[in-house]
Amino acid sequence: MVQSTCLTPRLSPLNGKPILLGFDGADMSSDAGLTLLREIERKAGLAQRLADCLHDPRDPSKVQHSLCDIIRFRIMMIGAGYEDGNDATALRHDPGFRIALERGPETGPALCSQPTISRMENMPDARALIRMGREMVRFYCQSFAHAPSQIVLDVDDTFDAVHGHQQLRLFNAFYDEYGFQPIVVFDSEGRIVGTLLRPARRPKGAESAAHIRRLIRQIVRYWPKTEILLRADSHYCTPQVLDLCDRLGLRYIFGLSKNGRLAQAISALEASTAARYARTPGQKLRRFKTFSYAARSWSKPRRVIARVEVGPMGRDTRYIVTNLEGGRGKHLYEKLYSARGQAENHIKAWKTHLASDRTSCSKANANQMRLILHSCAYWLCWKLRAACPKRSPWRRAQFDTLRLHLVKLAATIVEKKTRIIVTLPASCPRQGLLRFLFHALAPPGPA
Repeated sequence: MVQSTCLTPRLSPLNGKPILLGFDGADMSSDAGLTLLREIERKAGLAQRLADCLHDPRDPSKVQHSLCDIIRFRIMMIGAGYEDGNDATALRHDPGFRIALERGPETGPALCSQPTISRMENMPDARALIRMGREMVRFYCQSFAHAPSQIVLDVDDTFDAVHGHQQLRLFNAFYDEYGFQPIVVFDSEGRIVGTLLRPARRPKGAESAAHIRRLIRQIVRYWPKTEILLRADSHYCTPQVLDLCDRLGLRYIFGLSKNGRLAQAISALEASTAARYARTPGQKLRRFKTFSYAARSWSKPRRVIARVEVGPMGRDTRYIVTNLEGGRGKHLYEKLYSARGQAENHIKAWKTHLASDRTSCSKANANQMRLILHSCAYWLCWKLRAACPKRSPWRRAQFDTLRLHLVKLAATIVEKKTRIIVTLPASCPRQGLLRFLFHALAPPGPA
C-alpha cells in the first residue's frame, strides 16, 4: 500500500518544538476491535445464512468476492459505524477489515467495492427476502441454549424519512414527511426477531395480524411448548389481532385507545382521585380499576385496566387490555406493560447507533435487504454487549459506546510467515475489559 513520507509542521508548536504530521507509519487500522466482532460472526454464521438464501447469477469462474464475503463486509462496516456503502472504497484495503473477512492483512486480496455491495443489495427478490426473514427467526431461536418456558415480544414501528422516489414511500401527515414505517419486533432482552419494510402509515388490523401470524408460526416451529406474550401500543389493539391471539393461544397486553364508554366506566374513579389530590396536593396520585369491556367490533368481552393519574399537570388516564387472568391491575400496568417502553431504546440502538434508516435504494426489495443487514449488525453488537462481565455497566452500555471503546481501536497489524500480530497501544484505556472479551469470545482450544 502506498504511504506518504512527507512530514510537514501542521500544528502549533509545543514547548518550542514543531509537531510534524504524516501518514508514513506502519500498516495500521483504526478498527482493530473488529477482531471481536469477527469471533462473534464466525460462531453465528449470519453472513453465510443470508448468502444461502440468495441465488447467485454470476459466472463462478469470474467471481472474486463470494456473496458471503460481500454480506459479511457490509455487516462489519455497519457495526464499525460506516453506514454508507460508499465507505467500502476507502476500507477495502484496511488490514482490520481484511482480518475480519478471513484475508491476510498484507498479502490478502482487497475487499469488494461499493458497486459490488450495491449489486448484492439489489439481488434478492421477494422469495429470497422471505427466506431471509425466516432465517433471522431461526437464528433468534437458536441463540438460546435451550427453549425458554416463556418469551415476551414487543411489536412496534418507527418512522423512517426518505428523500427520493423510493418504492413504498408515503407521505405521513404527523411527521410532515415522506417515508417508511417499518414494523420491528424485539424480545424483552433486546434481541431483534424480525423487521418488515412498509409504507409510512399506521398498520391496519389485517396487516398487523398477518405479520404477527407469520412470525409466531416460525417461532412455534422451533419452540412448540413456549408461552408467548405479546406487548404493543394501542394501534395494534385491533379485533383481528385480538382474535388471532385467542386463536393461537397467545397471551397479550396491549394499549387501548380512549373512548366515551371507557370514560363513563371510570368517571367516578377520576372524580374521587381528583378530589383526593386536591386535599393533599404534591406528588402525583395514581389509582387503578379493572373491569370487563367489549367494543362493538370485538368478538367477546375482555379484561381492561384503567390507570387514573392526577398531578400538578392535571389529569391523565390510560387503558390497557389483556387476557392475563392473575395479577393486580397496578402490577400488570406498571411492571409488565410499561416495560415495553424499553423497546424504544432497542429501536434507538438499531436506528440511531446502527443507521438502519439508510433506506435510500429506489427498490423496496433492496431497502428490505438493508434492514436485514442492519439487523445482523445489531445482533453482533448485542452479542458483544452480552459477552461483557455480568453486573458491569457494560452490560447496559449503548451500542455507540461499545463501538467507541471496543471497536474503534488503533493497532499496528503485521503479517509474518507463520502468524499475524496485532499490537494495541500500551495506553489503551480498556485493557482489562478487552482481555476479558478476547478470552470469552476465543474459539475453543484443541482437545
